[in-house]
Amino acid sequence: MNMTDLFLAKLEREAAGTRRVLERVPEGRNDWKPHDKSMRLGYLAALVASMLSWIDFMINRNELDIGSAEGAKFKPQEVATNRELLQALDQSVARARAALTSTTDEHLMTAWRFVVAGHVVSEQPRHIMIHDAVFSHLAHHRGQLTVYLRLNDTPVPAIYGPSADEQA
Repeated sequence: MNMTDLFLAKLEREAAGTRRVLERVPEGRNDWKPHDKSMRLGYLAALVASMLSWIDFMINRNELDIGSAEGAKFKPQEVATNRELLQALDQSVARARAALTSTTDEHLMTAWRFVVAGHVVSEQPRHIMIHDAVFSHLAHHRGQLTVYLRLNDTPVPAIYGPSADEQA
């Protein structure tokens, strides 16, 4: 099995768990946050909905400078409804799937850079960046979002196994 097949299978699994979380984001609470230093609920939900699309630019660009005008285009846009969150997720998954099906394992072995205002923060082979900066990072922020759900008295879905509210 090649890396693209492994990533495509992981994409489908992670998209399903992410969908279950996004379906439960309480509408009308975009400004809510558990602490002054925390992300707002609307921004966090939009981030979770869009993260899988990062696979597309990791495959189709050599770097992303998040501190540049071009990088600002990749900032998630908050939406008002769960329907819009799910549409954003579907678009994100479609972009990731298209990028993965059009690449090769050889290309996934080439370097990709994450840059902030001209300073290289990370440079790794694309396959490592996809694993770490997309899938692992998504699990982190999706977990954070489930805490926000709990604090808003919203049942937390089963993702990798049962939750206190739902059996797998």
